[in-house]
Parts: sequence; C-alpha cells; structure tokens
Amino acid sequence: MVEHRTDGGKGRVIARTVENCKSKTLLDNVKKYVLPLSTVYTDEAKAYQGIGSMQKYYQHRRINHSAGVYVMGDIHTNTIEGFWSLVKRGIGGTHHRVSAKFLQEYLNEYSFRYNRRNVARPMFNQILEQVSERAE
Repeated sequence: MVEHRTDGGKGRVIARTVENCKSKTLLDNVKKYVLPLSTVYTDEAKAYQGIGSMQKYYQHRRINHSAGVYVMGDIHTNTIEGFWSLVKRGIGGTHHRVSAKFLQEYLNEYSFRYNRRNVARPMFNQILEQVSERAE
C-alpha cells in the first residue's frame, strides 16, 4: 500500500507478504494499515470489491486497466505499480532470486529505501547514526 498525497508530498509505502490474494486477506490488511475515512485506489481486481461495502470507513475509487484506462483524474495506481517495478528490478538485477521465507525482509529493505527517497543525507550515514544511538 502507498499513501497517495494531494499536497505534492511524497507518499510512504508499506509492503507486506500475504498468504493469498483473496478478498478477505486483502480487506483485513486494508483495515489494519489504512486509516478510516481514507480513499482507497485500486484496479478492478475482484478481490478489492469488498472495499466498496465498507463505505462508512473508506471511499473506494477503481481504475479499469482491462478497458485500457490507467489514469482518470486523480484516480490511478501508478505510484504503487512504480514501487513494485523497483522491487522486481532490484530483486532480479541484484539478488536474482528470493525465497518466500525471506521475501518480507527484502520488502522491508525496499520500503525503507523508497520511504527515504527524498532524504538528502546518505542512507549509510543515517543507518550508522541509528545504530550508534542504540549502542549508547
């Protein structure tokens, strides 16, 4: 999931492995990670249809990729698709293969990088500072 900001800021991402792509599994994760009264943007996958039934908690906006529509005003899934593209290229280009056992650790790394993409300080220095703070 990625935060869709309308103020020009860069949204944060959270990536979690799930046991399946069934509606109940995805909706449970929406409830867990998405604040009530948020607008949820998805593609037309059937697993997301249940979000519409939770209207008192979320507004649901869908984009119909199968009809060749990828953006309709501010409705799109381009941000999260861009994140997944980075993950896929990173795993394929650097790690070549990742087992299901360690997939969440890789997702944590890519989420960490993505969420700090606008931080000017080098990431390595930031990590060292965090480690030295804990050691004290």
